[in-house]
Amino acid sequence: MTSAAPTDRDTGGSGPKRPAPTHVPARALLAVVIRPRLWRTALRQMRVMAEPGWWHRRPFLPLPAPDYLRFRLQTAYGGDGTTPIEPDDLVGYLRWCRDSA
Repeated sequence: MTSAAPTDRDTGGSGPKRPAPTHVPARALLAVVIRPRLWRTALRQMRVMAEPGWWHRRPFLPLPAPDYLRFRLQTAYGGDGTTPIEPDDLVGYLRWCRDSA
């Protein structure tokens, strides 16, 4: 039995799925590193958003599930969910999380 390539219907009309980014761009990471008041919030959000059982899978980091990350990037930036996270957006999100807690 052969597997067919995903159709537009399978991928929401956007063609084949491209993988979501699996890392935070260095500029976005630096934007958090230079703001110590956001460190606790960033760690908490990593824990909250981490895919269950992340410690059993490479790269052994508490990363969100790829489909969840793609969805969040699509809702933030539009497109196919592969746009990298902007530093100002990450900082704004973490401030919002901190102030909402």
